[in-house]
Amino acid sequence: MKYVKPHPEKCGFVQACMRACAQKTQKSEDTSFSSIVVTRSDDGSIDINVCNQCGTCIDICPVTAISRAKTGTVVINKNLCVGCYACVEYCPTGSMRTHPSPTVPFKCIACGACVEACPAGALELAEGGFELSYLERDQAGEPGATFPKAYF
Repeated sequence: MKYVKPHPEKCGFVQACMRACAQKTQKSEDTSFSSIVVTRSDDGSIDINVCNQCGTCIDICPVTAISRAKTGTVVINKNLCVGCYACVEYCPTGSMRTHPSPTVPFKCIACGACVEACPAGALELAEGGFELSYLERDQAGEPGATFPKAYF
């Protein structure tokens, strides 16, 4: 599975990744449409928040609008999504995004646009494994208990 791996220690806070993401995924210049969010705290440290494709949101979606593509990336079917935002509240990394328009949540799909745009090499398109969600295994279980917390 591909996922965007952040290296905040390399980040120069240019936010080119956010612009590239908004342009590629939402056709917008507005960085509030970005699936990757880069912030700087008062002490100067930088945080890069982006979905790690763990899949805990798959189990929580009441209409099964969230699934794992064959590539391993977690995707949202906008035609099935009812905009309840359960996935937004449930995401353990806070990586599900919302915006007044569109009315459905959105997230990183590991397209790599942000990686290509980053001049400092603070982002990497990496390969990793994942555990199947309970829904993917067709098995009853506790939502979100499918991925080792050490990953977060």
